[in-house]
Amino acid sequence: MQNSKVMTADEAIARIKDDDVIATTGFVQSCIPEMLHAALEKRFVETRAPRDLTLIMCAGAGDSKGLGTGRLHHEGLLKRVIAANFGRMPKVAEAAQNNKIQGYNLPQGVISKLYRSCASGSPGLFTKVGLHTYVDPRFGGGKVNTVTREDLVKLLEVEGQEWLFYKATPINVALIRATSADPLGNLSMEKECLTLDVLAQAMAAHNNGGVVIAQVERLVADGSIKPKDVKVPGILVDCVVVADPPEMHRMNYGVVYDPALAGEVRVTVDNLPTMALDERKIIARRASFELPLNGVINLGVGAPDGVANVANEEKVTPYLVMTTEAGAIGGVLAGGSSFGSSANAHSIIDQNQMFDFYHGGGLDLTCLGMAECDSLGNVNTSKFGGRLNGCGGFIDISQNARAVVFAGTFTAGGLKIAIEDGNLKIVQEGRARKFVKQVEQVTFSGQYAADKSQPVIYVTERCVFQLTDHGLELIEVAPGIDIERDILAHMAFKPHIHSPIAMNPALFAEGPMGLLADLLNEGLKDRISYDASRNLLSINLSAWAARKKADVADLQRAISEACTAAGRKVNAVVNQDGCRIAEDLYDQYADMVAYVNKHHYERMARYATSAITRTKLQDALRRRGLETRVYDSAEAAYASLGISAA
Repeated sequence: MQNSKVMTADEAIARIKDDDVIATTGFVQSCIPEMLHAALEKRFVETRAPRDLTLIMCAGAGDSKGLGTGRLHHEGLLKRVIAANFGRMPKVAEAAQNNKIQGYNLPQGVISKLYRSCASGSPGLFTKVGLHTYVDPRFGGGKVNTVTREDLVKLLEVEGQEWLFYKATPINVALIRATSADPLGNLSMEKECLTLDVLAQAMAAHNNGGVVIAQVERLVADGSIKPKDVKVPGILVDCVVVADPPEMHRMNYGVVYDPALAGEVRVTVDNLPTMALDERKIIARRASFELPLNGVINLGVGAPDGVANVANEEKVTPYLVMTTEAGAIGGVLAGGSSFGSSANAHSIIDQNQMFDFYHGGGLDLTCLGMAECDSLGNVNTSKFGGRLNGCGGFIDISQNARAVVFAGTFTAGGLKIAIEDGNLKIVQEGRARKFVKQVEQVTFSGQYAADKSQPVIYVTERCVFQLTDHGLELIEVAPGIDIERDILAHMAFKPHIHSPIAMNPALFAEGPMGLLADLLNEGLKDRISYDASRNLLSINLSAWAARKKADVADLQRAISEACTAAGRKVNAVVNQDGCRIAEDLYDQYADMVAYVNKHHYERMARYATSAITRTKLQDALRRRGLETRVYDSAEAAYASLGISAA
């Protein structure tokens, strides 16, 4: 006979000792073992034990008002916190900021993968995630205060490259959550919206000789859970606690249970609400023009999550795969208290597996928020305005996505806008500047991204910036906006300004924008014309953007078709004024130019008024053996071919 693993929450929590290291599960407001947190709080308040615990957690797990890990704020309960997010436990964050406890703010994906390191007996994790941010030992090592002295992050060089090594902290107690438990302690998660890291956490605690405490909704008969449905095997589980009352096992703080988020049913989602045409929608609309069709995408909270609504309005959603760092792939991403989950998801994988995918470069695009930005393109979302918020998965995602869009209002706190006859008007400026001389904390390094040729743009309601080798360049301005009055006057630095173009007027008008047609490059053929009398092919790429590899391929196809129709090699003039080529696509673009030059062109000239564009194009073309000058005017380009511009 086996001893029963089922016990009360108080009995299970009684097994936690002073100085234990506790890992707990939960993502924002979902999948939180609330009853276990409540029992731990109750025991400490009544007995002043256990004391001096170390808490390890990934994303924030609470409501920011005292639930979840917010219950663990009592002085003496915690000695150290290692977390990606402090914003959902503000009293714990306050204790860290006041030097009452030790604190580390590390990337969410790193912490998630460190559970596996602990489980396998590895001393830690090698990764490039965090280089050149505040997590880098050269810039603080992720320590949040002066009483935190132990180094958990080391900078090492391996085969000539810089790496960070994150030290694993052995875990004594894992507080996890599942739906069902059988008499052997086997756990299944059929009614959970996410699986997160429960298996890795349980294995880490068990293999360290610790205790695994599982909160479940119900007990089921022996053998009723199919082997492949067992998420955590009973050999890892020491204590099973049935949630009582049931409110302690809500799917999240705002939803008792939603079968669509659990993947048990599929629901109709065609009728998502249409966003009002305000600053948030303008930002989401502009960001949507960066979406890679058939690509894999991650959206952050705030302004970025409006991209999903715009994509639905514009009928683009079937061409995209949205993901969350919590493990949801596909479907319609949920917001509010359900953030991190997805209705009609294609699949749900463990959080640490999702970060394997993200860290390895699997994301085609991420759209994230920004609290502060400086002239070098550095972004801060982790510590600002006296508040320790934490990085969450921001560093993991932004450093490894193929392309990044930072999205947010130009100023914060009271901004009011109006749209009049297609023009944007600033009715009331926000109280706080976002574009500052120097960010308080570097959560994203602009220089590191530029060194990697990572495409990065910064989208606001009134303008768009692009990251260059020299910092931020203003590339687009909304109609009705005065650069001096509405942009520069509210920045602590002056960005590079060469030849900014107007933001797409469709962003500021009611009705569909034709986003899908734009992303499919259906209008490319209309940008190309052929004059047989002069044997001249004119290619107008003004305000066109090569955002992904498919765009370059589409352009090559359109040019080849036009030249084939001409029936002979042609002279070509290319207008690249206001044309934006993503930083990592210049070489592919040059390959395309080399191809059409060899197969279709007699002679060719191109022009752009932006000095940065000219330099980058010329450098890329010369790397392909094309000694092609990019002229600064149409007149000069035509003259080089001995052809009049008229």
